[in-house]
Amino acid sequence: MSLFAIDASASPLGRINPVTKLIATLVVSVTLLLSIDPVSAAVTLAATLVLLAFSRLRARELWLRVWPIGVAALIGGAATVLYGRPSGAVFFEWGLVRVSEGSLSLAAAIVLRVLAIALPSVVLFITTDPTDLADGLAQLLRLPARFVLGALAGLRLVGLLVDDWRELALARRARGVADRGRIRRFLGQAFALFVLSIRRGTKLATAMEARGFGSDAPRTWARPSRLGWRDAVLLALAAVIAAASVTAAVLAGTWTLVFAL
Repeated sequence: MSLFAIDASASPLGRINPVTKLIATLVVSVTLLLSIDPVSAAVTLAATLVLLAFSRLRARELWLRVWPIGVAALIGGAATVLYGRPSGAVFFEWGLVRVSEGSLSLAAAIVLRVLAIALPSVVLFITTDPTDLADGLAQLLRLPARFVLGALAGLRLVGLLVDDWRELALARRARGVADRGRIRRFLGQAFALFVLSIRRGTKLATAMEARGFGSDAPRTWARPSRLGWRDAVLLALAAVIAAASVTAAVLAGTWTLVFAL
């Protein structure tokens, strides 16, 4: 199973240009980053969940990629509840721990904000092939080809780290050096993976240089990257969601710019 993209040929999101997905994610994320309030984040999260029902993604594949974000959001919310800046009525106090009305509101805003920013990003990018993204960045955004191709090659290798880690664990166990000391075993295996990654990266860089990937000459692309009506629809939806979240927060009186905190 790939760490980045899945087989999303049946999903409408898989047929949208990756550059459009990137811009749509930035529109939604930047809007949420302007304010820390539960209303705007809740509106964005609700709209994302509604649109998610039409993406035709498998629930299990999505859950495997989203659950770490949910855990991180809950941990951040719990820390904010216990140690956040107190305001309003205080419900519990013990030493440095102080649970107040303000800390609960801020914790809810942070949890919703993390989920509202991360979920659209995960959904859009797991339906994106790295090669298609590289084509779009180079052809539509005119980024340097050397940078784009180097990043693509590195991204392709990241998916091999899981397999390398598993093979290293099996090899060390077969040699009888992985039976005791979990911390020592982890550190030794991590160092071995680090060395293996450097060697593989060096070989890849040499091979790419030999094939002319480091040249400054104008480069041609095997697959053209184009924009269509689906891209316009996604950008319009992102703009509507961002505008609706800000409008709802302003009407509810919770919109507060982070610069004013």
